[in-house]
Amino acid sequence: MSEKAFKIFVVEDDEWYSRLLVHTLSLNPDYEIQAFGNGKDCLANLHQQPDIITLDYRLPDMKGLDVLKQIKEINEDIQIILISEQDDIGVVVTLLQNGAFDYIVKSKDIRERLLNTVNNIRQGSNLKKEIVNLRQEVKKKYTEQDTIIGNSKATRKVYELIEKAIRTNITVTITGETGTGKELVAKAIHYSSNRSKQPFVAVNVAAIPKELIESELFGHEKGAFTGAAFRRIGKFEEADGGTLFLDEMAEMDIALQAKLLRALQEKEIIRIGSNTPVKFDCRIIIATNKDLQDEIKKGNFRQDLYYRLYGLPIELPPLRERENDVIILAKHFIQVFCKENKMATKTLTPEASARLLSYSFPGNIRELKSVIELAVTLADQHEISADHIVLGRGQDLLDDIFSNELSLREYDIRIVKKFLDKYDNNIKLVAEKLDLGVATIYRMLKEDNKE
Repeated sequence: MSEKAFKIFVVEDDEWYSRLLVHTLSLNPDYEIQAFGNGKDCLANLHQQPDIITLDYRLPDMKGLDVLKQIKEINEDIQIILISEQDDIGVVVTLLQNGAFDYIVKSKDIRERLLNTVNNIRQGSNLKKEIVNLRQEVKKKYTEQDTIIGNSKATRKVYELIEKAIRTNITVTITGETGTGKELVAKAIHYSSNRSKQPFVAVNVAAIPKELIESELFGHEKGAFTGAAFRRIGKFEEADGGTLFLDEMAEMDIALQAKLLRALQEKEIIRIGSNTPVKFDCRIIIATNKDLQDEIKKGNFRQDLYYRLYGLPIELPPLRERENDVIILAKHFIQVFCKENKMATKTLTPEASARLLSYSFPGNIRELKSVIELAVTLADQHEISADHIVLGRGQDLLDDIFSNELSLREYDIRIVKKFLDKYDNNIKLVAEKLDLGVATIYRMLKEDNKE
């Protein structure tokens, strides 16, 4: 599998030698090379976060040692390869003591020496990243599993389905209302499966503009389109060996669905700007809060893709159907929030528990977590009372709006303005959302401006 572009800066004032180094390193298509003729230009571009810098020891504006020190002060993870015509052991020792990875003398075999050194750095960098990722994944595994808690009949059914999903690589479709924990379940499956040491890559389909989603999933080659300055691997390649989680799958553009179907059938993708297929091996988990069969009837979702993705269905119950899980989860969130904020653990009074149980929680677990964190903050003592449980803030806001007693036309205009605010003044999109004509919206805004 190809990896993400490995960024290398070449800092060399000799134009001919600079071209030699750039050409040598460019033989590897995964290396992204950028050349600078002096130290100041190099330092000014460190925000690009290069992985390696080859640094001429004698530059026209700065000493190599000074450039080395400043680079390490800004980002100590950047590896520096010093290149010079002189072979002074004292200078070499000083440079190595100040953080240089290697010192290469300009000679006829510099090409081979340079490529070997860069390759060694890259392998060490990949190993370091793998160790960091493994530690993070193990930590996440226990964190995520501990959060999927509850003892209701509906929750136990979800546990059983998760266990079945863990045993195989079957595609999983997770459905449920917003806030029920669909990504949480996807992570629990991944981090408990035989793919747990490999990446878990999540993509929120709805959050990415349809013009960019193909590049995001499949990647692109350098020069594939305006702005494609270097090769970029997509999420399928990034998730190779692990799990690719496609959230809000129902929002995927119908035109891209055909390409996704082909990729899943062939188990290969083609980067934008390339004709070469790239094989991948990743488990697919999708999630949606919409009924995909309804979307098929509406013409928004391909039936063949639906059957290819469906796999094992896991429907997450809303919190209002999870019996006493509300209290179990509330106590868990209290402990977590108190620990994170170095507070003494607080308890729920019977009245507070009763108030939580009486509420339907349209925002589900996400809303409950928010309610509990606010309650812990409001409670001065060790007990959380019913008064600290602030519910239905959305309804309170609605009541405030209607208390203004505006005319129906004034309410209509306020609603239109709110949606224009939300969707960056995209009148066509707002017209679709509100089921209004574009001309109607223009007329309402014009009338409002006259007043």
